[in-house]
Amino acid sequence: MTRVLPPSAGVVIVGGGAIGTSIAFHLGEAGVPDVVLLERDRLGAGSTCRAAGGVRAQFSDEINIRLGARSLAAFARFGHRPGQEIDLHRVGYLFLLSTAEDVESFERDVRLQNELGVTSRMIDVAEAKRLSPLIATDGLLAAAFSPDDGHCTPESVVLGYATAARRYGAQLHTEVTVTGIDVIAGEARVVHTDRGAINAGTVICAAGAWSQPLGEMVGTALPVTPVRRQIIFTEPMPDLAPVVPFTIDFATSYYFHREGLGLLMGMSDPDQAPGYHLQYSDAWLPRLGNAVATRTPSLLGIGLGNGWAGLYEVTPDHNALIGRSAQTPNFLYATGFSGHGFLQAPAVGEVIRDLYFGREPFVDVGPLGADRFAGAAVRPESHIV
Repeated sequence: MTRVLPPSAGVVIVGGGAIGTSIAFHLGEAGVPDVVLLERDRLGAGSTCRAAGGVRAQFSDEINIRLGARSLAAFARFGHRPGQEIDLHRVGYLFLLSTAEDVESFERDVRLQNELGVTSRMIDVAEAKRLSPLIATDGLLAAAFSPDDGHCTPESVVLGYATAARRYGAQLHTEVTVTGIDVIAGEARVVHTDRGAINAGTVICAAGAWSQPLGEMVGTALPVTPVRRQIIFTEPMPDLAPVVPFTIDFATSYYFHREGLGLLMGMSDPDQAPGYHLQYSDAWLPRLGNAVATRTPSLLGIGLGNGWAGLYEVTPDHNALIGRSAQTPNFLYATGFSGHGFLQAPAVGEVIRDLYFGREPFVDVGPLGADRFAGAAVRPESHIV
């Protein structure tokens, strides 16, 4: 970590999670000089290193499918580019479905995924049980499965991108808080921090749950709301199968996958109030216990270990904000991923690189512009976990 900030930079990236470090890597690899990344804490300390680590292309929105598939391919090559072991386990994602409406929706979405090259498929309950023997099948009607999905280690992804970005000359500064941005002649030109100011050619927001106030500094509405999500680990399970798919009971959002000698478990809490609630709380465990009792009752006798809390960065339609500010054109943003930022980070780094150069990215992210909420152009993503 370099303690002294440079007086100027061609690009200032705000946020040092998977998205920010991926952008820094892709810009550096493309030969962009004077890239400076600012992170208010440690790299990855926000949402990324508190994520469940899932990587997938099973989505309902075509843009998310393309971003997920592109990122899966990048994760598979991560040991060579940028060069870091990320403990990728392609054990598949298994969505368990218990309503006719969800079955119909997933059937439609699987057809779209297949058209885009994703190897997902609908399966019956018996096959779901074979794939994930821990589940009880009561009430299930069908399932959706993609063998190419899985999970990896978020901290390693951040480390890989950060290390490679530095090799290309990027400066990554931690424990730096952005306090303001001066807009001069309609462009974001001076980034103020608690360690001094930087004159910037381009500013990129990758600040996750902290993005809304950053957008306000340049007159750009980034409707991102922080919402706490929690994860807990079981004690070691000696008889646990070596391969456990990332299994999701879609009706309740309860999910689990193998982590070391035990399981990682999580689910959403509809009673969780928005806000920067970063402390772990046991208040969600009764809801989790009910879901476990229904879908994986054999786990009720397994002891629980430690847990942690992290933040989802939620937008009104649960889809990301990616684009260039209409108000301040040298201000780019990639935020509001609603739980999918880590898994889409490789592809989003490519997209922001191409937007910076004024090139067409591999997927049209125009519909994900932040100004979509000013009209009727929202595009809800239904495969939320």
